[in-house]
Amino acid sequence: MKRKWLYVEAWVSLGWARILKMFPFANVVPKLGAKMLETPFDSIGAADEQTVRSVSQAVRSMSRYTWWESMCLVQAIAALKMLERRGVSSTLYLGTGKDSSGQMIAHAWLRSGKIYLTGYEQMQHFTVVALFGNTVEQEPNIVQTMR
Repeated sequence: MKRKWLYVEAWVSLGWARILKMFPFANVVPKLGAKMLETPFDSIGAADEQTVRSVSQAVRSMSRYTWWESMCLVQAIAALKMLERRGVSSTLYLGTGKDSSGQMIAHAWLRSGKIYLTGYEQMQHFTVVALFGNTVEQEPNIVQTMR
């Protein structure tokens, strides 16, 4: 049942991200995280790794079942917000490149720790032009604060 709710959340998050994409990008930027801040590659623990993989699978799977366009940027934003709700940091990358006919194209992908959630299949063909780090403050460990 938990997995089904995750897939429902992914579908709703994809819809919300698609709506965001209709607004001017300058209005969406503040919702993505700190501009030009890259989160560390060791920023997630082993416990969060399964969460990250589950969110990635849910977003990528459900993007095939939306009647709206759910390509790279929509998937990256949806996964970013799902991780944010779970207290997991991530970095959203925006890149540009050229297609086979020489036309400028753009791509987005999302990383959390060492795991790439969305858009990783083609990221090596793009030059990063912007990135947004979404660091989530973890609650302090009670045992450590008592020492």
